[in-house]
Amino acid sequence: MPHHDIIVIGASMGGVEALSALAAQLPRDLPAAVLVVLHLSPRHESLLPDILSRAGALPARHPRDGEALEPGTIYVAPNDRHLVVEPGTVRAVKGPRENGHRPAVDTLFRSAARTYGSRVVGVVLTGALDCGTGGLLAVKAQGGIAVVQEPADAYCPDMPRSALEYVKVDHRVRLRELGPLLERLVATPVTPREAGRRPSPSRQLQAEVKTLTLEEDTVEGAPPKYGTPSHFSCPDCGGVLLEMNDEGLLRFRCRTGHGYTARALVSGQQQGVDEALWAALRALEESAALARRMATRAREHQNLHSAERFSERAEAAEAQVLVLRGLVLGGTPQDDMGVPEEEAGPLRQRHA
Repeated sequence: MPHHDIIVIGASMGGVEALSALAAQLPRDLPAAVLVVLHLSPRHESLLPDILSRAGALPARHPRDGEALEPGTIYVAPNDRHLVVEPGTVRAVKGPRENGHRPAVDTLFRSAARTYGSRVVGVVLTGALDCGTGGLLAVKAQGGIAVVQEPADAYCPDMPRSALEYVKVDHRVRLRELGPLLERLVATPVTPREAGRRPSPSRQLQAEVKTLTLEEDTVEGAPPKYGTPSHFSCPDCGGVLLEMNDEGLLRFRCRTGHGYTARALVSGQQQGVDEALWAALRALEESAALARRMATRAREHQNLHSAERFSERAEAAEAQVLVLRGLVLGGTPQDDMGVPEEEAGPLRQRHA
């Protein structure tokens, strides 16, 4: 009889400490594979496997693409690679970003739910924004178990709070209780009733997971049907975003596969506004400088009419520069949202 032997865990801000504390609680003979996504900058090498291996009894490592899943092992998403679970194996793929992240929590959760259904235990730990909520909904829809860290116990409570708002979770626990809970869940067989709760993966879930890999029906033919076309464009590629509604959680995905929750999309759009403002400021400053130079050159050649015209143009551009610089330096909406650097992730780094 199958057990709950696939544990998928997502964390972001404060996640290193939380995952280290959890690793210290897990026994060496845990009969389950543990897969972890921690949102990190793709420009920084992840040392998380070494940290977790030192913290607890289970060995942790970055998996090779196509590596066999083994119980008693912690698989950590490599830098700039999604973890995707397939039957008996784990993939490390450079697919489209989810909420601006690669690796992404939701990507791991959905692929595990699609492949293993009721055998999956999904765990959402500390982190900002609402990453993990959509993936945990998929875990529950396929008959798996949803576990969320108590928000009051989390370094950053946003991710747990979002999951509790949208998902009918099975367990809400403090970090110190999580290890013993996972041991009990792993030791509990999947009952026929639980197995029977698992429906066939929806077309939407199938399409979202397949987009990450070169499955035959994503290479040719019509684009995946995630949802209905929206009025919004993808911050990553500029394509039309398709709108989806998961149990009240508004999400978007473009044809190439970039995915966003509504909150993450707002963050991405505002980062685009910030980039546009800086580009406009640079162009105006260059225009003013060029007009000043042309005015000086015109005076040197005794062309006073042209010199006056270029000076007026420079003054107009400089006035616009002052207004725009005040707006930019005063703070864009992105700053006002209080989105942490770790959560802005690739979105902010892409425009730095």
